[in-house]
Amino acid sequence: MKRRKTIKIKVGDVVVGGDAPVSVQSMTKTDTKDTDATLRQINRLISEGCEIVRVAVKNSADIKPFEKIAARAKIPVIADIHFDYRLAVRAAEAGASCVRINPGNIGSSERLKFVVDCLKKHKIPMRIGVNSGSLEAELLKKYKRPAPEALAQSALKNIRLVEEFGFHNLKVSIKSTSVRDTYDAYTLLASKTNYPFHIGITEAGTLFSGTVKSAAGIGGLLLEGIGDTVRVSLTADPVEEVRVAREILKSLGLRKFGPEIISCPTCGRKEIDVVKIALEVEKLTAFIKKPMTIAVMGCSVNGPGEAREADIGIAGGKNIGIIFKNGRIIKKVPPGKLLGEFKKIIKKL
Repeated sequence: MKRRKTIKIKVGDVVVGGDAPVSVQSMTKTDTKDTDATLRQINRLISEGCEIVRVAVKNSADIKPFEKIAARAKIPVIADIHFDYRLAVRAAEAGASCVRINPGNIGSSERLKFVVDCLKKHKIPMRIGVNSGSLEAELLKKYKRPAPEALAQSALKNIRLVEEFGFHNLKVSIKSTSVRDTYDAYTLLASKTNYPFHIGITEAGTLFSGTVKSAAGIGGLLLEGIGDTVRVSLTADPVEEVRVAREILKSLGLRKFGPEIISCPTCGRKEIDVVKIALEVEKLTAFIKKPMTIAVMGCSVNGPGEAREADIGIAGGKNIGIIFKNGRIIKKVPPGKLLGEFKKIIKKL
């Protein structure tokens, strides 16, 4: 799919925008002052494939812990700042790889310039964050609600505020809890600026409902070529945010992250416990880093044919299980030995 053309920026050592891969981001949910807990969570996120992490800096007491976190984290750390321009400056000086602010909420023009000058000095990008819950009063009055037009106008206004100081090291996000509003806002803004976009559905919900909303919103934008870094916002362990984000990117062919499991939804023709076996196969192949497609099919009649594009797969037959590669049967075994034989073959790949 064709990507929207944007400028490139660097968040730490991660390139965002242009032809760079769409990066996966999350946010810690620990108390920033608890550096050990926050770093443990960041390490868990890294182990799942997180490439950029955002950390809340709520007040001055968070600065010293943030400095330790930024120094010890093995991925770029973004400082999440609201309202207080002094925190933005101190976080930049403490080693942030990027600072997330809403310029319209940071105070006067002089305060914003103070932040921009600091970011220029330290060669740190800014993420302009516009959110449906914190729109300017005049835009809410004009549009009666956080409409897509209001979100896009707010983003443009904030971009112009920063550009007035000769600063272009930016990425932009405009998030809403509404999938439709988020999609429309980003598509409106995409035609008016060439800065890279951080995309997501804010406050998407719990693991199940939030995953569905995020897949619909983020997936729809990515299919339009819009989006340079993503965060799936879930009321759940942040590790789940990374897992979902990676699956979205993998399903669209934008990134390759090890095996993709395809499995039939089952029907009356199934001759094995597909649900149980698919989960087992997922566990058995979790160690694989090489991109590959693995199929788990419920019957031997349609299995190899429907999954012929898979690199390897298994299917259940009447009193027999089969293992196939690229649509060709390579082994037949009793159903009880299917997983064991499959495991042996997988280890050889």
